[in-house]
Amino acid sequence: MAIVNDEQVIKVLRQYNPWWRTPSAIKEESKPHKRLAYYEALKILTHKTIRRFAVLSGMRRVGKTTILYQIIDHLIDRGINPGNILYATFDNPILKLVNVENVLSIYEGMYPIEGTRYILFDEVLQYTENWELWMKVIYDSRKDIRLIATGSASPILERGAADSGTGRWSVLKIPTMSFYEYCRLLGLDLPVLEDELRLSELQGFSSAQLGSLMDKFTPLQNHFNRYLMIGGFPELVLSDDDVYAQRMLREDVVDKVIKRDVLSLFNIRSPLLMEKLFLYLCMNSTEIFNATTAAKELENTSITTVESYIKALEMSNLIYLAKPMDVGSKGALKGKPKIFIADAAIRNAVLMIDDVLSDEKELGAMVETTVYKHMVSFYQGSPAQLGYFRKAKNNQKEVDVVVELPRQKILCEVKYRNNSHIAETDAIVELCRDEQTKVTNAFLITKRLDDFGITKHKTKVPILRVPAIAFLYILGKAEAEGWNGKL
Repeated sequence: MAIVNDEQVIKVLRQYNPWWRTPSAIKEESKPHKRLAYYEALKILTHKTIRRFAVLSGMRRVGKTTILYQIIDHLIDRGINPGNILYATFDNPILKLVNVENVLSIYEGMYPIEGTRYILFDEVLQYTENWELWMKVIYDSRKDIRLIATGSASPILERGAADSGTGRWSVLKIPTMSFYEYCRLLGLDLPVLEDELRLSELQGFSSAQLGSLMDKFTPLQNHFNRYLMIGGFPELVLSDDDVYAQRMLREDVVDKVIKRDVLSLFNIRSPLLMEKLFLYLCMNSTEIFNATTAAKELENTSITTVESYIKALEMSNLIYLAKPMDVGSKGALKGKPKIFIADAAIRNAVLMIDDVLSDEKELGAMVETTVYKHMVSFYQGSPAQLGYFRKAKNNQKEVDVVVELPRQKILCEVKYRNNSHIAETDAIVELCRDEQTKVTNAFLITKRLDDFGITKHKTKVPILRVPAIAFLYILGKAEAEGWNGKL
């Protein structure tokens, strides 16, 4: 006897799809603010000549479900029969017990549906075994189905895509919101900027032009500080209780991912060790990660265990691993990554440091984390390689973010402090002097809005000081306007 019968599944599907009865019901779930991933997913789903499924990957609360609701709203507005649209979330306890094929069969038996079906399966990839196989079967055998699936473990998605998904589906990674998206979501009075302004253009601005530009960001300063604390989680951004929002971030994003999602997806033998490791990473984020040192400090556990747990956290979109990169130098550090928490607000929520905005060291780590996250998002889908540079023999000489493209090499150094002065011997200065490095752009990311312009160092490539608030806003705006990957 089956644990779950068809009537129970039908009841659940009707609850999740109220637009079958009342098409306007979707308006209650759809939100007006749309992220870049919405447009990309919609394009994949509705493309007239190229049929492909879309897979959305991102941690909890980044807005994956909202994107699905917005797509449903769009489809109904365009005249698609609501009965041809199925939404189901597989973190539902009943649907967890039913395989995908049965859900589809029960749905199609409910109504005499004709034409293309639009299937939106939420949280299906971490709760359904062999998801890539059933997606392959549906893609190959059901030409009348267009499908979007969401999940939280991106490298699992990539492995599945490599094995079965070539030409069948595209993976879209959804990070937390950029600072620009944060400002738009809150409906702030946005700075009036030149059309299609890009960071690479600022190098040609005069001091007066840069000063005028930076003045436009003054009203956003307090919002930028709040963004560092709350992060880019849409629901929390709209909250009017920041202390409670941080608690929700800790409980809903960190605790549930580590204590439930990660444990269910990966072979985690010690949940407590995983929690301690994540705390260790938060305390040492933006620093070089040494698995041997971490293993000793975490109850003398094995290096292999630490490395496997690190991989699980990366797969769960909780951390980024920045690999060391050569920048025209044979003396670059090898093999040791830097760890970045996926959003600075997660780090804040875990560590619970009092008055973190007045702690220069902590604030610097938060901004460096935020810069790296923005760069990862901006270059997603491009051939860019991202990492950091550090000299092997002089570990004080480092560049926080390195972006390498076939015709570009971009350096970003974060000096988020009142005095952003860097010495002639600083790594970014030395690299910008050396023609063999083939550096094309260099940015020194500063704190104060009056700390801008070309540094006085004599270099082959000028180093441009840009306040963090302006750097991140302009980068996020360019991405939202479709210029991602083109600095």
